[in-house]
Amino acid sequence: MAHPVRERAPAADKPSSGGNPAAVSGLYGVRYQVKDVGRSIDFYTQKLGFKLDRKHLPAFAQVSVGDFRLTLSGPGASGSRPMPDGQAQEPGGWNRVMLEVADLPAAIAAMKHAGVRFRNEMEAGPGGKQIQVLDPDGNPLELFEPAH
Repeated sequence: MAHPVRERAPAADKPSSGGNPAAVSGLYGVRYQVKDVGRSIDFYTQKLGFKLDRKHLPAFAQVSVGDFRLTLSGPGASGSRPMPDGQAQEPGGWNRVMLEVADLPAAIAAMKHAGVRFRNEMEAGPGGKQIQVLDPDGNPLELFEPAH
């Protein structure tokens, strides 16, 4: 059985950039610098339930959950090359991806059992409950349960 070919949407159906060639067309995902792409694939797929989309070891991989894409860039990836001033791109920092969970205390218990490293204890506020975890390279992730 032949499958219909999907045609690209006409230009009129695409969001207008207003003639601005620098206009952002959407969010692609987030890039994390990692030291070992294979180890990071295991962490994100086995401990957090992400799906493996692309793998080009040892340089990079892409994992996803829902509509969210996370690119894991190893030391040899084009997205990991030093800046023109020589500054290296390294894992870590305080900015982080927020991952929604339905039951944060249950998620914490399961992840502690799986050996996931936590940065802090669970915090609660008017917007919900959250805790920070670290991937194998020290990149922070926030597990978040919105207030109901």
